Amino acid sequence: MNPLNAIASWPVDNAAAAVITRDGQTTMGDLDKVFELASVTKLLVAYGALLAVEEGVIELDQPAGPEGSTVRHLLAHASGLGFADRTVEALPGERRIYSSAGFEVLAELISAESGIVFADYLAEAVFEPLGMASTTLWGVAGHEARSSVADLSRFALELLNPVLAHPLTVADATTVQFPGLDGILPGYGRQRPNDWGLGFEIRGEKSPHWTSAENSPRTFGHFGQAGTFLWVDPDLGIGTVVLTDRPFGAWAKPLWASLSDDVVGQSR
Repeated sequence: MNPLNAIASWPVDNAAAAVITRDGQTTMGDLDKVFELASVTKLLVAYGALLAVEEGVIELDQPAGPEGSTVRHLLAHASGLGFADRTVEALPGERRIYSSAGFEVLAELISAESGIVFADYLAEAVFEPLGMASTTLWGVAGHEARSSVADLSRFALELLNPVLAHPLTVADATTVQFPGLDGILPGYGRQRPNDWGLGFEIRGEKSPHWTSAENSPRTFGHFGQAGTFLWVDPDLGIGTVVLTDRPFGAWAKPLWASLSDDVVGQSR
């Protein structure tokens, strides 16, 4: 039975989804339909930044953002910048403050260091090599990309079996950075700790959460206010992409967790 069939009863107008393994995938809906990603954008931007590090365009520990902050701080939401603007709300490494503004600073840095407009850099570094032809960063780097399930399935497979980036780079990016930092996970309240990698939220022992309680603590990914999510469970060797056109809200919390329960259950 396809665990994604439950999405047909969700209160959304349009949805598409895929469960990805190294051996294939299970799908639901129009895989080529393009959706707004909202903050799932950050996964793509983070991957572009990691490739920029590998290429020597930037360094993880070079200064970036507020005084005392680095590229690593920006990627890990530990720079002290506020959510939507560049107001400094804490010292670097003091709190986990979820910051879209930090990703804008990061994109500007990569553009300045590479001499390439960041949207073009991201397309050349990530989208084109992975065949993500319908994916575009059309606005700010924190939350304004569009993509399809077909494209994000390719990206999820890259996360499961890295080819563009070195596996050690991906392993570092999906390992907790600045361990022990508390913070608010948007939509789910304060988490102690609020674990994050380099652009990738890490499930850890968070509760409540948008993935399944049966997902391994090493599960990583992101969800978006557009009603979208992508997670990869490296212990189970699976990833899940769900895109909808209904903004995240109370409707999503039980349905997303239940769907992930079913996906994880069928993978065991």
